[in-house]
Amino acid sequence: MTLDIKRATLTDLDEVSRLFDLYRQFYKQPADLDKARRYIEARITNNESIIYLATDEEGNGLGFTQLYATFCSVAAAPIWILYDLYVDVGVRKGGVGTALMNRARKLAEETGAVRIQLETAVDNLTAQSVYEALGYERDTAFYNYALAIE
Repeated sequence: MTLDIKRATLTDLDEVSRLFDLYRQFYKQPADLDKARRYIEARITNNESIIYLATDEEGNGLGFTQLYATFCSVAAAPIWILYDLYVDVGVRKGGVGTALMNRARKLAEETGAVRIQLETAVDNLTAQSVYEALGYERDTAFYNYALAIE
């Protein structure tokens, strides 16, 4: 399989939205392609994230990753938050996730970032093994807190 990784634009909206909807379903959200499309379209239109799309030779979406730029005050330097990573079920274990992660690393290097941060579910052992194989280290020094605003 030939794999292409490119930065998603509005011309890729259908494929990225489809994959994003599947990603949300993986995290127990109801299917809602319209919601997924609105969200992705806003991120691309407003230049609020960088989305990389992995496609096959026919242009079919195989996976994506979405990153948000922010800063580390302690390091006084930019960092990237890798917030979303999804690979279509039919092509998992084929190197798509690793290729997307490597492209995210290249972005961090190109932009002078000091690190990439990510979170994953404690039971997502497959993702954890990919991250650790690529050199990511599990944080054992800090707790993660969240406040839901409803």
